[in-house]
Amino acid sequence: MKVEQIYTGCLAQGAYYIESNGEAAIIDPLREVQPYIEKADRNGAKIKYVFETHFHADFVSGHIDLSAKTGAPIVYGPNAACAFDCISASDGQEFKLGNVSIRVIHTPGHTMESTCFLLIDETGKATSLFSGDTLFIGDVGRPDLAQKVKADLTEDILAGHLFDSLRNKIMPLTDDIIVYPAHGAGSACGKNMSKETTDTLGNQKKTNYALNPALTKEAFIKEVLTGLVAPPAYFPLNVLMNIQGYDSIDKVMERGQHALSPEAFEVAANETGALILDTRDPQTFAAGFIPNSINIGIDGSFAPWVGAMIPDIKQEILLVTDEGREEEVITRLARVGYDFTIGYLKGGIAAWKAANREVDTITSISPEEMFARFEAGEGEIIDVRKNSEYLSEHVVDAENAPLDFINDSMLKINKNKTYFVHCAGGYRSMIFNSTLRARGYDNLIDINGGFKSIKESNKFQLTEYVCPSTLL
Repeated sequence: MKVEQIYTGCLAQGAYYIESNGEAAIIDPLREVQPYIEKADRNGAKIKYVFETHFHADFVSGHIDLSAKTGAPIVYGPNAACAFDCISASDGQEFKLGNVSIRVIHTPGHTMESTCFLLIDETGKATSLFSGDTLFIGDVGRPDLAQKVKADLTEDILAGHLFDSLRNKIMPLTDDIIVYPAHGAGSACGKNMSKETTDTLGNQKKTNYALNPALTKEAFIKEVLTGLVAPPAYFPLNVLMNIQGYDSIDKVMERGQHALSPEAFEVAANETGALILDTRDPQTFAAGFIPNSINIGIDGSFAPWVGAMIPDIKQEILLVTDEGREEEVITRLARVGYDFTIGYLKGGIAAWKAANREVDTITSISPEEMFARFEAGEGEIIDVRKNSEYLSEHVVDAENAPLDFINDSMLKINKNKTYFVHCAGGYRSMIFNSTLRARGYDNLIDINGGFKSIKESNKFQLTEYVCPSTLL
């Protein structure tokens, strides 16, 4: 028997490959499915099942493509109403895989179809729990997402179901079982996940607040709902794609990989209304970019910020990338449902400049220069970090205008004034600055290195640090 976690850091997502005696199963596959097929081929195994723990909100799963390419049926738990061929399994139903079995454990709460899969080895011993978004390491799945799709499912009702699922289905399992969750720290599907991606169930019973046996149902509901922030706008749209189906990843890649000359790129931008997405490093972007481009760097928290900044997943997108990374960017957009990349700038920004096309820039300065100019009264300071980050520690006199709520935050900006804009390290501030510049805000100055560099400069007075966990 072989169990392998395939963890994708940029999504904080865990898919799983299980193999026994020449048969394999994939749990919660990513959109690009060829790596799973190749892995099974290398091992001389046949993919027999594609298991889904629930209809995912934070990414588009590869279940439909993987089933089409391998013939393996798609298996959900109870209550799963798919618009494609799938097995909606019964609670307790077992699926034979080589010499092992996989048992369905229906655990509604995160969503109503949420299901864990229990791996039972050749001797009949339960060894592993693939817990989806029901149980994370240090946390549980947020129970407020399904209501975005079905309004009659309130977060209180779902939280109550989650409490029952954990108490009646998960906690009775033996302590030595290994928990393999669908997500880790950084995912928006929970609020306080551990950086660890596996643990024993016994240790989770000791350390995970949600598994505290002394916690009443009422206290659990209050605890699990406290501190939730609004999920990214693309979550409900991804759920619908996972339920209703989507274009094959092959078609998405073919559509996106159109190499466009500067002339063709400009024509496409003018005729289609496509958004120009530049995925280069923020400081590289600032030094020269196509006017009206939005910068979301591929080497940062790319997918969540694409979801936050581009509300329409059907938005046509034109790409400017580092040369050779076009396929990677198209793939990572498709993982979160942005399937309508229509081409990329061949040769990148160098080709654009060589063609004597117009180039824009964003001024980026050091904290030391910012201090001198701020002291001279040249501008105001805008902190675009989350409100919780701002409350924990910030520059005195800085105003908080979180990137998360950019449409509200931009109301704080006067087009005729100068602003020094920073985030934690320089990634989010460039998203903020480029987005507002595309909307006609020309007096925003980026602070290179963000709050980290500001602190290190020892130039500014900061509010006293308060541990975020103590904030009300």
